[in-house]
Amino acid sequence: MEYIKRNLLIFILVLFANAAFSQISQIALQEAFSKSYASEKKGDFSAAMDDMKKVYDESSYEMNLRLGWLNYNAGLFDNSIIFYSSARKLKPYSEEAKFGLILPLSALGKWNEVISLYNQILEASPQNTVALYRLGLVYYGRKDYNKAHTLFKKVVDLYPFGYDGLLMLGWSSYFIGDYNQAKVLFNKVNLYNPGDASANEGLNLIK
Repeated sequence: MEYIKRNLLIFILVLFANAAFSQISQIALQEAFSKSYASEKKGDFSAAMDDMKKVYDESSYEMNLRLGWLNYNAGLFDNSIIFYSSARKLKPYSEEAKFGLILPLSALGKWNEVISLYNQILEASPQNTVALYRLGLVYYGRKDYNKAHTLFKKVVDLYPFGYDGLLMLGWSSYFIGDYNQAKVLFNKVNLYNPGDASANEGLNLIK
């Protein structure tokens, strides 16, 4: 009986110790994130990263995501890719991690990888207007106006009076030779933003 009581006491003490440790760990994590945000607000990305590295856990999605963001802002694109990739592995379905990874890849001009990631996002979320629009910009920058037009049209179908979609669909329509559609779209842009410089440039070219 004494043996059972002793083991029960040890078990209870271990439970309390684990609970206390978890509480301390949570407090330490919150403090680290808080300090990191404060350093970032000051523009000191190096300090913001140091704050996170003090409590870094490679199995933490949140820490890897944050370090990916901070390294990107610090111009450390290769490091940013490593952390965002780690976050993506931890949460394979995360669009957040994919959008994050796109940032340093774009900065390094790795457009094929960027396109692949956007397509992965759109495969899971076909109506994700952020991915549709940004992928459209990639193709527009490559002067692949037909692909850009298809993507911008989807954006405008979902947001018929959205400025960015209307403007870029107008320009991609212009470059594929559909001047009538381009004129209609540029005029709609002028309803959203009267006197829009880009829309008026397009209208002047059509004349």
